[in-house]
Amino acid sequence: MKLMGYLRENGKFGIRNHILVIPTSVCASETATRIAALVPGAVAIPHQHGCCQIGSDLDLTEQTLIGFGKNPNVAAVLVVGLGCDGIQAKHVAESIADTGKKVDYVVIQENGGTLKTVSKGAEIAGEMARVVSKEVRVEFDMSELIVALECGGSDPTSGIASNPSIGYASNRVVDEGGSTILSETTEVIGAEHLLAERFEDNSMREKFLMFVNDVEKRAIAMGEDLRSGQPTPGNKEGGLSTIEEKSLGCMYKAGTQPFKGALDYAEILPEDKKGLYFMDTPGQDIDSITGMVAGGAQIVIFSTGRGTPTGSPISPVIKITGNTDTFNKMPDNIDINAGRIITEGAKISQIGEELFIEIVEVSNGKKSKAESLGHREFGIYRIASTF
Repeated sequence: MKLMGYLRENGKFGIRNHILVIPTSVCASETATRIAALVPGAVAIPHQHGCCQIGSDLDLTEQTLIGFGKNPNVAAVLVVGLGCDGIQAKHVAESIADTGKKVDYVVIQENGGTLKTVSKGAEIAGEMARVVSKEVRVEFDMSELIVALECGGSDPTSGIASNPSIGYASNRVVDEGGSTILSETTEVIGAEHLLAERFEDNSMREKFLMFVNDVEKRAIAMGEDLRSGQPTPGNKEGGLSTIEEKSLGCMYKAGTQPFKGALDYAEILPEDKKGLYFMDTPGQDIDSITGMVAGGAQIVIFSTGRGTPTGSPISPVIKITGNTDTFNKMPDNIDINAGRIITEGAKISQIGEELFIEIVEVSNGKKSKAESLGHREFGIYRIASTF
């Protein structure tokens, strides 16, 4: 299967051609947003982190920002730092520059404040935009595509219709030599033994089971029962009664292919081993999508029974629902109605093939509904308190 995308300096292919403006901390986020607003084609990712974090929590934020900059959908990067941040702009820029793409950075405290930094940043990003505008799409193979699999606002129709359709499409992508990522560790609890059987490598199987065990331990350490928040209130109102029931529906997104590995949050997929992966992410949709996009996913498939408008700053998000009522209530947000499996007797293979074709068309430039509405939600998973 051939696609059309942008060839990057490191040999990877992007399906979008963004200029990404990365603030290293919350203190640089407003300045980064103002710079991006002045340059057509530029996207900023404001966030609340990057300072007063320690250890692995700080490392995870930094890794996520660097991963976003390295994503093939990004053509060029401008990093914006305050100067005294816990994450330094120069280090982030140098780490992203390993890809060979154009990267630069500005520091607010060194440039004389907000206005001068915005001016300097817009000058740099504007030049990047002129260079990027000359790039054209070229043919590439689906083996270069990484597809993130997500579900949120689930109800029983998710496990009956939309998630199995995603599983079919995931199988198709992997059969064509591409890669897909299942995520949301919280939402495999109760079904982890079924997924564990599908890992080809014993060490990866144990790593996956450790992810699940660690989620339970973190909740216990807080003196809480994880099940007090999972299923969510919306899941329960929609008809899901237990985390096990939710997990059994969630796992269908992974289709039937074997798992090649288990990835830490925001870990970039190995280049030499294509196929299905599991990534350790929370059940929170935006944080989960962010981790997979930082890991290299160029496109996201998102199942929602209750309905959600969520998008991503740099990777198009395709929405599919198994609930025809939700599709009819939120036509501006949902791309595909898998509810026809329930209401019209459509086959999972039929809807799954429609989804696969949609993946191809969106990869080739068609805008998904979330993308066309400008949804660019971004959130970084935190594993410790701010100090």
